[in-house]
Amino acid sequence: MVNRCLVSMLLTVLISTSSFAAPPNVVIVLTDDQGWGDLSVHGNTNISTPRIDSLATDGAIFSRFYVQPVCAPTRAEMLTGRYHPRTGVRGVSRGQERMNTDEFTMAQMLQQAGYATGAFGKWHNGSQPPYHPNSRGFEEYYGFTSGHWGNYFDPMLEHNGEIVRGKGFIIDDLTNKALDFIEDNKDKPFLCYLAYCTPHSPFQVPDKFYKKFDGADMGMRHREGDELEEIEKTRAALAMCENIDWNVGRVLDKLDKLNLADNTIVIYFSDNGPNSFRWNKDMRGRKGTTDEGGVRVPFMLRWPNGGVKPGTRIDNIAGAIDLLPTLAEFTDTTPLGDKPIDGQSLAGVLRGKNETWPERMIYSIRMSKTVSVRNEQFMMDEKGKLYDLSTDPGQRTAVNDQQPKITAEFNAAIQKAKDEILLKDGRADDRPFLIGGSEEFNLTHIPVRDGLSEGTIKRSGRAPNCSYFTNWTSKDDRMTWNVSVEQEGLYEVTALYTCPPEDVGALVELSLNDTRLVAKVSEAHNPPVFGAEDDRVQRGSESYVKYFKPMKLGTMKLGKEKGLLTLRALEIPGDTAMEVRLLLFRRLS
Repeated sequence: MVNRCLVSMLLTVLISTSSFAAPPNVVIVLTDDQGWGDLSVHGNTNISTPRIDSLATDGAIFSRFYVQPVCAPTRAEMLTGRYHPRTGVRGVSRGQERMNTDEFTMAQMLQQAGYATGAFGKWHNGSQPPYHPNSRGFEEYYGFTSGHWGNYFDPMLEHNGEIVRGKGFIIDDLTNKALDFIEDNKDKPFLCYLAYCTPHSPFQVPDKFYKKFDGADMGMRHREGDELEEIEKTRAALAMCENIDWNVGRVLDKLDKLNLADNTIVIYFSDNGPNSFRWNKDMRGRKGTTDEGGVRVPFMLRWPNGGVKPGTRIDNIAGAIDLLPTLAEFTDTTPLGDKPIDGQSLAGVLRGKNETWPERMIYSIRMSKTVSVRNEQFMMDEKGKLYDLSTDPGQRTAVNDQQPKITAEFNAAIQKAKDEILLKDGRADDRPFLIGGSEEFNLTHIPVRDGLSEGTIKRSGRAPNCSYFTNWTSKDDRMTWNVSVEQEGLYEVTALYTCPPEDVGALVELSLNDTRLVAKVSEAHNPPVFGAEDDRVQRGSESYVKYFKPMKLGTMKLGKEKGLLTLRALEIPGDTAMEVRLLLFRRLS
């Protein structure tokens, strides 16, 4: 005879334990230079993005979500929940993109809670440990740590610090690696940060996505039309966005296949406004400005198990600073460290529980110099002009004279930001680049991006990020890096170089203070420059690229020291010494 009391007790235990849901997975898709208007969900009939749009249908969409005018600052704010000048980030290159080492990220927060953590794509918050993503809570990293990249087909990338070569179009490749990560960690909670680098230039995209736009009429145009819009850039950027949509669909399909969709928080947004003038409703400005068009971006969040109802629309202002506290509440974790968080959790409004949204202001900061500020109704631009966005979302008519009280409040808010948030020294950055900055990771990249040149040496492109040094023709020429060695030891040094056969034989010296090593360029490596053949639009600042070859320069015994790392030539028997892309320091002991 069955013991009814025992059955009842067992059913009670089963019911009560089933109420404890597993921790949610987190997938964050962050695009690069995609404007608010670059999605069909926002009414752009030039483009079709059904898979991204589905996140709004099946979850929540924010109509007024704000980031910063350029890439690295937004990424730092997402990762820390803090305005980027507080984190040490003040620009996008030459080390200004680095977050201070005493900042904690959402990846570290979730990693401490038992999450598997992976980042795939553009990092842009520091290259050398402890700035590197592997030192900021991501146990798996595949992509590039810089800002601009020079080629999107089979590019040079890195995997946990080691140089590798990508396979195919970069967005497809990054997605492949993210899908593998999700598959490998399907039985435990995970954070998958998929940081796409498109539609940032160079404007490259596979033929199957571009053919729809090649020569096509763009029915919806920028508000200034032909005066500002470069139609070829519009076509290329939207083709890149449709490629993103296809890849987002692959991620959503993988979650469905693994039965993970219901308990996975999927977040989609962009790091700043569009990188060219194209349809963006009636918003003024674009990437690089603190106007609406430069900092208002798409944002969607889907989490069926978390109480986020399908079709939720949220008109309250929010921003990248809100993501860390939101995820902390959703995952029942606690931000690390004792630094104040600028953002606030969106969990309540996403679940429809907040009857009133607290009054707040959100700051947009351009290169640690100028500020615009917004609340639910008004915004003041960086020139001090006040606009009522409820009636004038295009910032066409200032209302300072009609709203003297609001003008005074906003002027005071901007002054407060300048006093409490902005860096006092603006963009100045004298932090050295670290060699051996982590006991855990023994490999340090010292790219040409972070160096300076003297003499005839030139950069291969205007933007430092993916450039290499070329035209090294004189013994008076030199390359220098301001460095600090954090871990003493023996370091094997490798250069990524090129050299034509007729110039083989240069003798080069690498020195730091009293330590020197001398190496001879004894092997030719003369690959062609490429990239132009894949450009849909003639590029501007990005360098064209080459496939560089590693050459071991030797070993250096380094103590904990600071100084000027210097590469110069002792002998140049040909026309040039060599071209240099990167120095690698591997700590052997």
